[in-house]
Amino acid sequence: MNISFSVCMSVYHGDVAAYFKDALDSIFNQTLLPDELVLVVDGQVGDDINRVISGIEDNAIVRIIRLEKNSGHAIARQTGLDAAQTEYVAIMDSDDLALNDRFEKQMAYIQEHPEVDALGGQIHEFIGNQDNVVGKRIVPLTDVKIKAYMKSRCPMNLVTMMLKRDSVEKVGGYIDWYCEEDYYLWVRMAEAGMTFANLPDNLVNVRVGKEMYQRRGGFRYFKSEAKLQKYMWKNGVIGFPRYIYNVAGRFAVQVAMPNSVRSLVFQKLFRD
Repeated sequence: MNISFSVCMSVYHGDVAAYFKDALDSIFNQTLLPDELVLVVDGQVGDDINRVISGIEDNAIVRIIRLEKNSGHAIARQTGLDAAQTEYVAIMDSDDLALNDRFEKQMAYIQEHPEVDALGGQIHEFIGNQDNVVGKRIVPLTDVKIKAYMKSRCPMNLVTMMLKRDSVEKVGGYIDWYCEEDYYLWVRMAEAGMTFANLPDNLVNVRVGKEMYQRRGGFRYFKSEAKLQKYMWKNGVIGFPRYIYNVAGRFAVQVAMPNSVRSLVFQKLFRD
């Protein structure tokens, strides 16, 4: 049984052209190619990004959608999902590198487990080149363990996701929520009784840097996370004690902690 799938990627003016090209190459070099690559150009981009895009425009599986202005991750991802013409959609970021058997492994699993609505996997985080691994984000494998983990932290690695498109649409798709639109989506899918799984394999090498840890701190980031925790409490996903515990822990890490210490905490405590 052949199951069709798309890859959705967005690119914007802040992306690095060389990293963008490497990310695209990691898709085109897969052992199982997607039926289509939906590339959303999120607003105006520079000549270097446009040159990379020009180099793939004639590829038969590529469809390019250009947004007039930068709209952010949630709208760009939802635009790609809306445009996809396949049953399943893989998420890919414009500076990360998919291992060459990522899609083959994911589609083999889905063929064996068609009840799964959202399938992810593990990631390795690197700085500079892929051999310089500075962290691994290990997430639970089974639906039961994923939903238990969800009560405290985001249980899926977004850039590894293979999603059943209709299931995502049933819960309203990607909805803008500052830095938390993926976690919010998983919570809503769990509330709807949908099924999750993660493969034990590393599927994507994720490019990181010091600025990543800066983005994961500050009062705006904390407010967004605290608001999501409140949503989870109000909707019965977590109880009040867990809500207080989660918010207090996030305040300590995201507001009270200096960036240098936060970087160490994320690498040593929140990663493998």
